[in-house]
Amino acid sequence: MNPSEMRIADPDVSHVADEGDILNELLSLPGARVLELGCGKADKTRLVAQTAASVLALEVDSIQLANNRAAEKPDNVRFEFGGAENIPAEDSSFDIVLMFKSLHHVPTELMDDAFSEIRRVLKPGGVAYISEPVYAGDFNEILRLFHDEKAVREAAFSAEVKAVTTQRLSLARQTFFLQPMHFDDFSQFESRILKVTHTDHKLSPALYDTVRSKFNRHLSPSGVNFHMPIRVDLFRKDGP
Repeated sequence: MNPSEMRIADPDVSHVADEGDILNELLSLPGARVLELGCGKADKTRLVAQTAASVLALEVDSIQLANNRAAEKPDNVRFEFGGAENIPAEDSSFDIVLMFKSLHHVPTELMDDAFSEIRRVLKPGGVAYISEPVYAGDFNEILRLFHDEKAVREAAFSAEVKAVTTQRLSLARQTFFLQPMHFDDFSQFESRILKVTHTDHKLSPALYDTVRSKFNRHLSPSGVNFHMPIRVDLFRKDGP
């Protein structure tokens, strides 16, 4: 795929899917050695580990890393400290590299280094699956009130285009879908979004009330449901 054909968003996307289904569609996980960068709470880590041979899951949030290590985990999963720009692994050691909505959390000035590292640790013919939230939708309208990610998401996309343009990686395909998100109420939104340990969200009382009010406009007797648009870029390492 030519880098000029890469799209940051698809305004016409209508396919609703769980990301696990997209993973199964795009990747061959059975028997694969997998590296996950920015594993967060490791929900996807455990999903991937059900079929992959092994998963090395890296995280730079020391609090979350400690929680992951303390929790019960599959025998084929290893949690370690590390960022995408400096991966603690040998050259050509993974079949698949995964980043679930974490590329835009890499410092902008280190995104190019991250792609160099991804290429380094991938085996020839290996693939990198990178999903990123698209800057659109009702959930994003609430998020940007206190944590506007427009600039960093655009920087992440630019780094992806540059990685293809400089032939560090080739782009196999782009996939767009809508990921369902459910919150029982605002307190659950606060717990899952406002109180994450990797970002210090400090809201003034007035802003807090604004966020809660905008969230509650979507509240129904069954809670709140959003469809978050997601872009998946699937890259391949060609050559040695």
